[in-house]
Amino acid sequence: MKLSIDELRRLHRGQIMLPGDAGYDDARSVWNSMIDRRPAAIARCQGATDVVTCVNFARDQNLPISIKGGGHNIAGLAVAEGGVMLDMSAMRGVWVDAKERIARAQAGCLLSDVDREAQAYGLAAVLGFVSNTGVAGLTLGGGFGYLSRRFGWTCDTVLAFDVVTADGRLVRASERENPDLFWALRGGGGNFGVVTGIEYRLFPVGPEIVGGVIAWPWDRSSEVLAMFHKLVEQAPEEMACAAVLRIAPPAPWLPQSIHGKPIVALVLCDSGDISKAERRAASIKAFGTPVGDTIQRRQYVSQQSILDATQPKGRRNYWKSDYLAQLSSTLLPAAIEHSKGLPSPHSGIVFFPLGGAILKERPDFSPMGNRDAAMVLNITASWEKPADDLTNVGWTRLTFDDLRRFSTGRGYINFMTEEEGDDRVRSSYGENYQRLLKAKTTWDPSNMFRSNKNIRPLQ
Repeated sequence: MKLSIDELRRLHRGQIMLPGDAGYDDARSVWNSMIDRRPAAIARCQGATDVVTCVNFARDQNLPISIKGGGHNIAGLAVAEGGVMLDMSAMRGVWVDAKERIARAQAGCLLSDVDREAQAYGLAAVLGFVSNTGVAGLTLGGGFGYLSRRFGWTCDTVLAFDVVTADGRLVRASERENPDLFWALRGGGGNFGVVTGIEYRLFPVGPEIVGGVIAWPWDRSSEVLAMFHKLVEQAPEEMACAAVLRIAPPAPWLPQSIHGKPIVALVLCDSGDISKAERRAASIKAFGTPVGDTIQRRQYVSQQSILDATQPKGRRNYWKSDYLAQLSSTLLPAAIEHSKGLPSPHSGIVFFPLGGAILKERPDFSPMGNRDAAMVLNITASWEKPADDLTNVGWTRLTFDDLRRFSTGRGYINFMTEEEGDDRVRSSYGENYQRLLKAKTTWDPSNMFRSNKNIRPLQ
């Protein structure tokens, strides 16, 4: 017997919202305000059994399913037009086993939830850069952050998943249980089921690190990026340092005279021995004449939220991103040239270094692959008004089309916009795609989970 909406309401412990209901529009909104889709129903899940009920309902009604954790994905994968959106925001429990160095996190957790609990024991998971990002979406799409050069992609550090499958079963996926599903979930996106919980390996980090942001005037970009290039080539795995070309925000650590003017900035997180980290940071702080500098000893949880103010919910956002084989003497001047035309005070060109521990695993250790990439290039446009869409999207595409000649030809799944489809997904997974395709065909043969960067099952 097929579940009706009335049966769904009866069996589901959490709130069910339909179009027109109080709270519906707020629940369907996500970080990127360019995403404006209307699900047929929004189910705020209280636990795994609620997820099972929703999956069975969506299957019976032949509706697509989307999952909202933090709602931070650039493509708005949390919201499926006319589908059933599972809102996991009530599922934010974190349990830390300090002795075993393991954290178990529910699927609605934000990075800040896991960071706070793990840091109580001087431990950390390998997570991303913005604390209100959802851990599940980050991890399923691969994930990287300040600790990736030390410990690998986020997905590399997962020990197990709890998953609701397309046929409504609750299963565990680990190296010993359903290993094909476990492998696929570590970077293969939301293609294989609804993850309700994740078990992470933790690492000794902090609680103090050396980190912060330092900025110079834009006319020093060439020298600063040359220094950055040399720095990341020589940096130990404990040091993560990203570079950004952008407009100076009205931040209190920057003088008012520089607000609204172009700058070049480095974002540093050195989680190594604190005295050695301070010595490494000193050479950066002494370079040229910075216009602002917040690099200091700080709590790791402070570092994890240091970029939050640059990524508020509600702006319009459009990104283009690729992996870079290396920084080159030709690439950096080209990036600087494109930064002259920044279309919004919130936009930028960002370089995130990789390497280190990522390189140490074999290419098929997890679907994420791309272990030979030296860096992630992310061209980020962010603005306020729909009337400015054409200008901002146009600048991003033009910049990407030019700088892509320096890329490996592959991209990071979590940074892909709505328009990037099958060919882009296939090329980015490279040699791991066929194994993902096999897992998809086994675990979701009807492609029920398709509100994602989709891997279509074999028919």
